[in-house]
Amino acid sequence: MELHSVLRFLHVVSFAAWFGSVLASLFLLKTLEPKLTGADEKAAEEYSALLRKYVKLETKVADAGVIGVILSGILLALLYHGWTLWVYVKSALVVLQIALTLGYIVRAIQPLKYPCMKAEFGRWYRLFGISLTMFALVLLCSFFLL
Repeated sequence: MELHSVLRFLHVVSFAAWFGSVLASLFLLKTLEPKLTGADEKAAEEYSALLRKYVKLETKVADAGVIGVILSGILLALLYHGWTLWVYVKSALVVLQIALTLGYIVRAIQPLKYPCMKAEFGRWYRLFGISLTMFALVLLCSFFLL
């Protein structure tokens, strides 16, 4: 198998791991919502600890995916595709996604205390809205504009 195929495979798998970790988090949060927004403080404390543990594990998968996407993307650009306008656009979208996501997490997610109101919990869904919109833009750029 040639190096180009291996790099493309790693690029796609890394992106899928990153995307999949975000979707898995969305499904978990949707499942935990009643416990984290309910009146039972003991349950909220217990499920909050579960959520924190999950986020630590999910972050490892997402970070590995992001690093894989970036490294394989750089190698693909250097060795095969060149630094075209669309490579820069895709790179900028990935950087923007990371910046928007991390910024929103620091500003809106980290301050959450459980149990919280459903309106406050909605911050999680806005985070997923940001992430999934950026994933859609990157995929649109990758498949239809490159």
